[in-house]
Amino acid sequence: MLLYLTEFLAQYESGFNVFSYLTLRAILGALTALIISFVIGPRMIARLSQNQVGQPVRQDGPSTHLPKAGTPTMGGALILTAIVVSTVLWADLENHFIWVVLFVTLAFGIIGYVDDYKKLILQDPAGMSARHKLFWQSLTAAIAAVSLYMMAQDEVSTSLLIPYFKNLALPLGVMQIAVTFVFIVGFSNAVNLTDGLDGLAIMPTVLVGGALGVFAYVTGNVNFSQYLDIPYVAGTGEVMVFCAALTGAGLGFLWFNTYPAQVFMGDIGALSLGAALGVVAVVVRQEIVLAIMGGVFVVETISVIIQVASFKLTGRRVFRMAPLHHHFELKGWAEPKVIVRFWIITVILVLIGLASLKIR
Repeated sequence: MLLYLTEFLAQYESGFNVFSYLTLRAILGALTALIISFVIGPRMIARLSQNQVGQPVRQDGPSTHLPKAGTPTMGGALILTAIVVSTVLWADLENHFIWVVLFVTLAFGIIGYVDDYKKLILQDPAGMSARHKLFWQSLTAAIAAVSLYMMAQDEVSTSLLIPYFKNLALPLGVMQIAVTFVFIVGFSNAVNLTDGLDGLAIMPTVLVGGALGVFAYVTGNVNFSQYLDIPYVAGTGEVMVFCAALTGAGLGFLWFNTYPAQVFMGDIGALSLGAALGVVAVVVRQEIVLAIMGGVFVVETISVIIQVASFKLTGRRVFRMAPLHHHFELKGWAEPKVIVRFWIITVILVLIGLASLKIR
């Protein structure tokens, strides 16, 4: 929105042309999201506390979690507000990728909101049923997948790129719709499963989102894509503004969510952020790299699958408790230790993912 204002003002003062630079708008998007979080965060937390929107705690979980009962949740609304406002202010709203990414993020946020509302306001422990939740997630992901497929301008846009190898890609054709669907729904639920400790999910999301912003920038730039020998996809560079807004909003939320947390993001935040990572990875053609950089989310999800499958088939549990972060807590690791070590692992994985830009 402000891009159009600065373009108009540039007719009278050339200095406003600086706002046409994508990198500057990305920086401003991150700062705007951060400021929004700092300004409205305390008020939102206070309102959630007044309305007694408190987090229930599993009685079979680590005993250290019991004092967290009643901590305000649904703080993901703060993240969504900061992301959407910042993106709308600084992104080129004529870019179709921006609208697909915003659609997925907001739609999954609404799904998470309904689930949180039923659990916390209506006091329904089950929340939204798994069947209904999966239906709406699937419908949203399918709409986005078909839209991106129809927007594809060349074979690259419907191919699965293999990182660390030069010019190696698997043409998918219409099967790209299925890949997009899996990554959106899969990462949405993966981030949701990881969101169990103070700051555990948001910092990896910030790191991975920031790295995807780098991929968006180079993929949408003809010169950089040629230099790095990666496929050029016109228009993807603008998604960098969204990624920057996500990074700023995430850091702003972490200010209040760091141990001991003043607020939790809830499903409204976890489902939307995971879906956002998934759809951005598809847009910039880096699905496999997302699986690498988001390895913490992937392993947390696999730990749940293994735990459930093992218990149903053998009656035994592989882990003391799933997802995996609870296993380490029950082994005696302090919560901050689990959180920071998972952050460190994510930093390493993000660097490995970014290395794919040069290692080919």
